[in-house]
Amino acid sequence: MQSVDYMPLLKKHVIDRGTFYKRHYCSTAICCPSRVTLWTGRNAHNTNVTDVFPPYGGYPKFVAQGFNEKYLPVWLQESGYSTYYTGKLFNAHTITNWNSPRPAGWTSSDFLLDPHTYDYLNATFQRNQEPPVSYEGHYSTDVLAEKAYGLLEEGVHSKKPFFLTVAPVAPHSNVNPNTLEYSESGGDPLGDIHMTAPIPAERHKHLFPDAKVPRTANFNPDSPGGASWIKHLTKLTDEVITYNDEFYRARLQALQAVDELIEGLVTRLSDYGILDNTYIIYTTDNGYHISQHRLNPGKECGFEEDINVPLIIKGPGVPVGEASIVTAHTDLAPTILKIAGGDWKRDDFDGSPIPLDENRILEEETTRQEHVNVEFWGRGIPEGIHGFSLDDGKVVAYGSNNTYKALRLIGKNYNIYYSVWCTNEHELYDLTTDPYQLHNIHPSAAPFTSPTHMHLILGLPLSKVLPRLDALLMVTKSCKGRTCTDPWSVIHPAGDVRTLAEALDQRFDAFYLGYVRERVRFEKCELGYILESEGPQEVIAFEEGREYVGHTTEGQT
Repeated sequence: MQSVDYMPLLKKHVIDRGTFYKRHYCSTAICCPSRVTLWTGRNAHNTNVTDVFPPYGGYPKFVAQGFNEKYLPVWLQESGYSTYYTGKLFNAHTITNWNSPRPAGWTSSDFLLDPHTYDYLNATFQRNQEPPVSYEGHYSTDVLAEKAYGLLEEGVHSKKPFFLTVAPVAPHSNVNPNTLEYSESGGDPLGDIHMTAPIPAERHKHLFPDAKVPRTANFNPDSPGGASWIKHLTKLTDEVITYNDEFYRARLQALQAVDELIEGLVTRLSDYGILDNTYIIYTTDNGYHISQHRLNPGKECGFEEDINVPLIIKGPGVPVGEASIVTAHTDLAPTILKIAGGDWKRDDFDGSPIPLDENRILEEETTRQEHVNVEFWGRGIPEGIHGFSLDDGKVVAYGSNNTYKALRLIGKNYNIYYSVWCTNEHELYDLTTDPYQLHNIHPSAAPFTSPTHMHLILGLPLSKVLPRLDALLMVTKSCKGRTCTDPWSVIHPAGDVRTLAEALDQRFDAFYLGYVRERVRFEKCELGYILESEGPQEVIAFEEGREYVGHTTEGQT
């Protein structure tokens, strides 16, 4: 959504002095599951924190899964670091459960708490072991900035290496705290939740009067796309588009206080004389869509707007420029732990350290994995005052059956998104020719007479490519540890395949076309990760020397 283009201070202090990893992805496009992935280095199917509220997610689920003793700040303290945090940690971290238990691993902290986490003008913070305090009438990001500066000073005076996280809620939607309710035993917290455009600081409300949602090819397209509920969306009306443009401007305006916060931190690091010895990491938990694919403001989808998020790193030895290697949120915990001298080779990490020097970046352009696991459970939620309008005339509060497993694959001469939904619908986008994901070229989405069936990837027909993609997704959707970074080794134990291009060697045709075919499917749509509903789990491996008999389906190309 081009948000960083509207942050000149981020550009001045971080982007222009560090590396922008342009192909960085979150694996689950919603805040709490994505944050747990970031802190643990595990995909959501391995944390089983898949939602923002109980029973499938939120802070209570994080604690119940045992991660309060097994996540990054705990490991950093074991490595000799002081650790500090201010801002939002997790959803469902509240004014009633903040001390049962307190989040472990923080030397000093000042957390935002529900139900006022997203209340820009009445935020509730909770410092260390003190009771929560309401900041009615004060702008949340500005309050956060002062707390961040104080924690930075604590870290400097600790005389130890330190790690500081600053997590403002901007530009998240403003949420009416009276509608943000949940039960730890279940229930449906989405029933009455009321989200509106983010509120900028008063000093920024006049900015960007002409800014509009970028009119890209997928902006409110004439033809529906996607799968499941998304393909039933009607075109947005002029009234909705006007509202969405206002919503977009409010997001940009709300980010200006974040931009000032970044400069405040960098200036203080320089004044303390430690800027050149400090790593600065800028990222977000998920992306965002506004009007793309006929969607109202929100996230939770597998489109690039939702999963391709900024990652910028500045620090000692980090070159200035852009990197095209594929990275993900599962890589951040091992990256930070490696910087700190901790155990970044843990068996339970689903990611690997991101290269931070020029030589390693160049080396990993040819050796690093080319894929990202993408997954989601639950519903698609519209933010703002408008619901989703469907082609049957209904207006709904959320999109049902938004559970899917997907694969993002970027290699030499190919750029692919492949997904299987809990409805067992499929998507296949070739982003080399269709960067805005408008044309689903999976054979199930178009008649055999369609020109899409003549589409080639790496010069080969889809009938050859799809079984390879499905076999790879069969691994990544349930992978653990090393199999997440090297999934081809599960299918090809001999180690002679590490990329899609290598898997497309014709000597494997009989195996893929006749033996494994397409096996990824769901038994049922669920709101959370329930193994029995996730379909087949066993991966079939290629056996060297075994004779396979292959075939193609008549009419399939």
